[in-house]
Amino acid sequence: MTDARSELAAVLLADDPHASLGDQARIFDRFAGTWDCDYTHFAADGAVAERYPGQLVFGWIIDGRAMQDVWIGYPAALTRRARSIGTSVRFFDATSGLWKVVFIMPEAGVITTVTGGAVGDRIVLEGENLDHSLRRWSFNDIRPDSFTWRGERSEDEGKTWRTTAEYQMTRPGSQPASPSS
Repeated sequence: MTDARSELAAVLLADDPHASLGDQARIFDRFAGTWDCDYTHFAADGAVAERYPGQLVFGWIIDGRAMQDVWIGYPAALTRRARSIGTSVRFFDATSGLWKVVFIMPEAGVITTVTGGAVGDRIVLEGENLDHSLRRWSFNDIRPDSFTWRGERSEDEGKTWRTTAEYQMTRPGSQPASPSS
């Protein structure tokens, strides 16, 4: 009898990005590995709605042509759930020159798509919410041992943005990143 999980991991996981990605691989390769998370979600008025710890794991998949990440949150004290979990698969589309990302969170019935790439020293991914408002996800203040992930929403076609979530990420054993202003 074979272990189906081991078989899946053996064909899915890759050690490194595929050579065809060239310089584009550097955009997300620096996140490979495990991160400790401090998740903060905001209400419409900007007040903190919830905050809880978690973990994020990034790794290359599909012969290094894509990267997958798994977002795990432990809001048990707040909601009696053992954990929340979702995953993204991202790949660089050479035709459009953009990274394409699909995020799923089965427990909530969520499927989200965004596209984008490097913008200066940040990574910015944009898409549209079901209600046709705009969504922006960004990786900010990127350092070898920390970064800030931010989720934003615009209801006026991108003229103004409201922060809906901000996640402080640190490599295990490093000092937490200070929140951005």
